[in-house]
Amino acid sequence: MGSSSSTYRPKCVYLDIDGRIQKVAFSKYCNSRDIMDLFCIATGLPRNTTISLFTADDCMVSIDPTMPANSKRTPYKVRPVATRQQTEKEELFQNLLVQVIEQFSRVFKIDELKTEVVNHLAMLEKRVELEGLKVVEIEKCKSDIKKMRDEMAARSTRTSCPCKYSFLDENKKLMPRRDVPSYPKYMLSQETIEALRKPTFDVWLWEPNEMLSCLEHMYHDLGLVKDFNINPITLKRWLLCIHDNYRNNPFHNFRHCFCVTQMMYSMISLCNLQVKISQMDILMLMTASVCHDLDHPGYNNTYQINARTELAVRYNDISPLENHHCAVAFQILAQPECNIFSNVDKEQFKRIRQGIITLILATDMARHAEILDSFKEILDNFDYSNEEHLIRLKMVLIKCCDISNEVRPMEVAEPWVDCLLEEYFTQSDREKSEGLPVAPFMDRDKVTKPTAQIGFLKFVLIPMFETVTKLFPEVEEVLLQPLWESRDRYEELKQIDDAMKELQKKKNESLAIGSKEK
Repeated sequence: MGSSSSTYRPKCVYLDIDGRIQKVAFSKYCNSRDIMDLFCIATGLPRNTTISLFTADDCMVSIDPTMPANSKRTPYKVRPVATRQQTEKEELFQNLLVQVIEQFSRVFKIDELKTEVVNHLAMLEKRVELEGLKVVEIEKCKSDIKKMRDEMAARSTRTSCPCKYSFLDENKKLMPRRDVPSYPKYMLSQETIEALRKPTFDVWLWEPNEMLSCLEHMYHDLGLVKDFNINPITLKRWLLCIHDNYRNNPFHNFRHCFCVTQMMYSMISLCNLQVKISQMDILMLMTASVCHDLDHPGYNNTYQINARTELAVRYNDISPLENHHCAVAFQILAQPECNIFSNVDKEQFKRIRQGIITLILATDMARHAEILDSFKEILDNFDYSNEEHLIRLKMVLIKCCDISNEVRPMEVAEPWVDCLLEEYFTQSDREKSEGLPVAPFMDRDKVTKPTAQIGFLKFVLIPMFETVTKLFPEVEEVLLQPLWESRDRYEELKQIDDAMKELQKKKNESLAIGSKEK
């Protein structure tokens, strides 16, 4: 802190005076004469004696403030050269010089002190500034705490709407980025373009900016940008705003959005849908996939309803999350800079909007049986020219993509199970702390990975994909085979788990019997 003078140390040298070692210390402000006088005093010689210093190998050492320091083991030998008597004038002149030197020394020291004072002042000013900021932060915290207490007091008096938390308080998330989007255009290789059309695509290998570029490529590749006159810059801004409005949940995050959309893109290609349904239907399927979990809070509909959250109250317990996803999707599209449908006419937009809403609402798993059964009813006489048939097909397609992780290779699918269980366990822990009902398949004390997946595969995934492959038999091997293999693998894991539990049970019983006998 301050100038270097506060940490300055004098120089020390060692002198050999007839075999006696003498340590001498002097300041950097001494001149050669002062140092020589100091050495004379140390050696017992008169002050006006001229002396020379020599190293162990008889090298003469210059006597001045910059002379090299030595150690006790390597002292300088002192040799007197001559002694002379000073005249009165010389002595007077020398005393004058000493006084001048002292005055200069004081001046230099004053400058150094000034520097040190300035540095200390700067440091103190910085501390004052920081303390001032702390005071501001403390006042802000006090204000926030007061607001929270007021809100809690207000909520405690409500009987009809005990909401747990609010959504989309940060309206800035919905504001589009007016500048040219900052994420770099990722140049897709031909290999990546081909892989992107297959369910085996590894969604874990890509950074957010690369996933955004892949989504952008899909819209171009499917001809949606051209057919609906979508401004490419608007498409970029829309995708960025979509990304910003997915939360960092373990499972329901932007990577899940990309995963679902990429599977939809794969199914469009594998089932050759572009020659069977309209481009408007393709646009609905892709856009609904991108938007289907916007602003998901990480707690499912059951929690929303049981906890009587803001969303559950707002949507009367009817698919609160899916309704919220739709609302956020169209709030984003309401921004002119993010409206990818700005160049379609009103009638087209009305159809597109209704189609997207229908598809996102279909992702509510509470409606699974209803939607699948309604599709099975028309399956034997499916007609691509029938609008109702197409709606039911699109609803089943987005449901397939939404829960399609097990269709992917094991190394891609399995991490998703861990992510989903982490989100489930967080919810069940909160439900326990709030005294709410806990679903067994979400309870960390009851569920295991094999038990969680076997039932889901056997009773949800496989029956739904078997139904879809009846309409598209050409994809049975690609879509169903991985599901069968996944089911068999988890059943084997469950058998191993059960065997280990039985073994541990017998071991515990043996230990208990042994302790009783003792």
